Amino acid sequence: MTIHWCGTGLSAIPGLRRLLEAGHDVAVWNRTPEKAAEAVGDLTTNIHKFSIPRLSELLSPADVVVSMLPGDWHVELAELAIAKGAHFVSSSYISPEMRSLDAQAKAAGVALVNEVGLDPGIDHLMAHALVAEYAGSPAFDPDNEISFLSYCGGIPKTPNPFRYKFSWSPLGVLKALRSPSRSIRNFEPYDVARPWDAISTYDAPLALPENFEVYPNRDSLPFMEQYHFGKDWKVKTFVRGTLRLNGWSEAWADVFREVETLEGPEGDARLKEMSDTFWEENAYDEGEPDRVVLCVDLKADRDGETKWHKTYVMDAWGDDRGSAMARLVSYPVSYAVEATMNGKIAPGVSAAPSDPALVDSWMGRIGALAQHLQVVSHTS
Repeated sequence: MTIHWCGTGLSAIPGLRRLLEAGHDVAVWNRTPEKAAEAVGDLTTNIHKFSIPRLSELLSPADVVVSMLPGDWHVELAELAIAKGAHFVSSSYISPEMRSLDAQAKAAGVALVNEVGLDPGIDHLMAHALVAEYAGSPAFDPDNEISFLSYCGGIPKTPNPFRYKFSWSPLGVLKALRSPSRSIRNFEPYDVARPWDAISTYDAPLALPENFEVYPNRDSLPFMEQYHFGKDWKVKTFVRGTLRLNGWSEAWADVFREVETLEGPEGDARLKEMSDTFWEENAYDEGEPDRVVLCVDLKADRDGETKWHKTYVMDAWGDDRGSAMARLVSYPVSYAVEATMNGKIAPGVSAAPSDPALVDSWMGRIGALAQHLQVVSHTS
């Protein structure tokens, strides 16, 4: 049983090294094998130039294909895994094309596991833990009004004037600014064309309480079913969003104005120019610590009184182990690989597990990756 780990970018390395150090049989695939060797050559010589035909030759039933490559590769690799009777793991969101492979994966008896990084990933685990605890508590009542917030952000540990720094190409961040979002506010769907139209303030109950700028991203609504919200629950608020340092919206005001005017191929070209400039001016320096803050909050109210309210909070930063973002993305991927190999994840397309035993196990280990991890109770 071989793990075929494809991609050795910054966010992939800690989890890959963990699997190698644990003694797993790992084949490392990268478009530039020399870069892979720089990252893990002290642990393995089983390094290959990434190629679908070559991977197909070496892939065997019950192997696991891990895609830490750009998202365009995920479906092709998942299809290859199904054809070979192998499993598949990625940290990315489940695309419609990936979801369409569910029946094929189940028929082949293989698991296609996605959304097992940081966000999405650890945020899902926190949500599952809170929802399960609330649903099993004496405070549970279908007539309660439910508010759910999930905010995650990679931010500089030492704030800079731009209120943000980049670990890799800024182009993805810039493209995300052009994406609409859908959430729930006051019991109704809330659609926003651009993130800066919905920026608000969030008070995070960290070890030292701190407030941040936050905004919704993507379509939050499908995650209510994923988190096992009852169809009869009265959901007042449901938001999955992004967290930024205070002052971010002001520092980026000119960026917002320009991004809003960009269209077509010329707009894409200008985004690339902006990305290059931002990378030159606001990339992390070698050894500079990053920071990750994640807060998942579930509250149940009835008749103006809070019946149940807890927040799962995590605060982590770069240290002698390297980047906080890299370890929090890639370590959960490595946990998913092991769970898949051990038959702990059912065949078919799935996201981060909701099984209480896996959630507890993974969160226990994630606690060692962050400097602060806590469930804060607001009602006791």
